[in-house]
Amino acid sequence: MAKNIVLASSSPRRRELLENIGLTFTVDTSEIHEAQPAGLKPAELARTLSLHKARAAALRHANSIIIAADTIGVLGGKILGKPFDALHARKMLAEMSGRCHRVITGFTVVDSSSGRAVSRSVETKVFFRKLSRAEISRYVNTGEPLDKAGAYAIQGLGALLVERIEGDYNNVIGLPLFALATVLKGFGVTLPV
Repeated sequence: MAKNIVLASSSPRRRELLENIGLTFTVDTSEIHEAQPAGLKPAELARTLSLHKARAAALRHANSIIIAADTIGVLGGKILGKPFDALHARKMLAEMSGRCHRVITGFTVVDSSSGRAVSRSVETKVFFRKLSRAEISRYVNTGEPLDKAGAYAIQGLGALLVERIEGDYNNVIGLPLFALATVLKGFGVTLPV
């Protein structure tokens, strides 16, 4: 009997990415307290948070493959979370203007039957062009950056801020599909390609 696949995330972007590769799954938002354990490097932090989310969902889904992820941005060693408000979004975007930041997604796949878990992280470098104050204000006024880690959405208007990337584009959206597909195949999940 094939196992159910469960995405432990409320992210519409992650849902869309999995739908785009033809995966059949259900969604179960895994509510965990995302306190950042002290002393972890960003990639380790992202993997740890994804593992907690996946294990929490695995407790609710027997005979299932659970997928969970956590994406963070890092600028000069500082973690870029979601902005608190429009003013904070403007400040974050001004700091990223003309600079490179890293987007790290940690993801975990858990087989709820066996308890087997595999966690990986993928890093993509994102290079912002130099932004004027007016451009930053216009972008923030669209509302798009207010609920996004790093205060932008590369798949939306935020694409106009990005000069180039090095690495997996889907990782910046929130799920590195190539790396995830490799792990899923190791769990016996059949993909269309």
